[in-house]
Amino acid sequence: MTKPRSLMKYTSNKERQMIPLSVPNIKGNEWTYIKECLDTEWVSSAGPFVDRFEADICHRIGSRYAVACVNGSAALHIALETAGVTERDEVILPTVTFIASVNAVRYMRAEPVFMDCDSYFNIHPEKTAEFIRKETEFRRGVSFNKSTGKRIAALLPVHVFGNAVELEELVGLCAERNITVIEDAAESLGTFYQRGSLTGKSTGTVGQIGCLSFNGNKIITTGGGGMLVTDDEKIAEKARYLTTQAKDDPVRSIHHHIGYNFRLTNIQAALGVAQLERLSDHLTVKKNNFDFYGKEIAAIPGLSLADTPDYADNNHWMYALLIDEKTYGRDRESLMRFLTDNHIQSRPLWMLNHLQKPYAGCRTYRIEKALDLYDRTLNIPCSVNLTEEDREYVVEMLKKGRVAKS
Repeated sequence: MTKPRSLMKYTSNKERQMIPLSVPNIKGNEWTYIKECLDTEWVSSAGPFVDRFEADICHRIGSRYAVACVNGSAALHIALETAGVTERDEVILPTVTFIASVNAVRYMRAEPVFMDCDSYFNIHPEKTAEFIRKETEFRRGVSFNKSTGKRIAALLPVHVFGNAVELEELVGLCAERNITVIEDAAESLGTFYQRGSLTGKSTGTVGQIGCLSFNGNKIITTGGGGMLVTDDEKIAEKARYLTTQAKDDPVRSIHHHIGYNFRLTNIQAALGVAQLERLSDHLTVKKNNFDFYGKEIAAIPGLSLADTPDYADNNHWMYALLIDEKTYGRDRESLMRFLTDNHIQSRPLWMLNHLQKPYAGCRTYRIEKALDLYDRTLNIPCSVNLTEEDREYVVEMLKKGRVAKS
């Protein structure tokens, strides 16, 4: 019988199990709350846990309204629709993000305009502001792309790996130019700004709309699931209407608009309520793991752990390893293969979206830093479930993986 990984001594490759990149931690009231759903037969897209989960998220992040969705992609889709984005528009967003953010723009038949990233993997604030000021014109209360003539309808910043985007200047500029800010906070639940005019605000609550994800690899999970958050009552009402098939008369099934079956189930919401109760514990574990990795990896020539911005209290969702190939003796692909061979799962940075086949030929602006980070970034195990032995083994293999110069 295979030993539980938590009890395993790392002495034999034959016995060792894979240390996963990021998996759920189910150790709270999940079983109790889900059993309540089954016992009461409230299992579908209505029920007390849906309302409770929305209220709990609002309380946690400081948002007035929340609308639970079937996943984060659905939340992004509805956010763009409620913001009035159409096929005649363009949306500014980063090339460094999971493709779901970009796909949501195309669901609306709008066009993405890709921006470079900063050293925290986020949309580059200075270049993005420069693009808005130099490459767009503001007339009749609308911002237009000078090159294409299309309306710039929205800015969609993504808080990559839990790192808060530096939004202070951008939100003011977008307000002046009538550009809606829709935050993709799928990875950053628990991250708060701690400097400047945004002090105390959670990611997802800075723009007009924020979107969260509760996928299985996120800091809390509902299996799938997402959430649209906003302080605007009209946006919340429209989002709730659209996600429940746009029912104008639910008894007689009369619909005046095209809606979507995008609501979260009560069972998933029950899981989310239990997970959210333990978010503070998860954040503590994530930070402790980050600090451990940072200290140990700093002693390995050619490797470093990517820093987090000092203007925010970070949730440390994902740990990004930066590789200096000349000093370490391996490139990203070689190190990833070495770790896999030694039962450690890792993941490279997503393929840059402006290079993805569906988006080749879309407009880009001064993309430079993203190309460098793509080549030398590797994410290492970051689960809340990581044991001390897991962490030590990961570091041990990173040390052993270095190819010293002869």
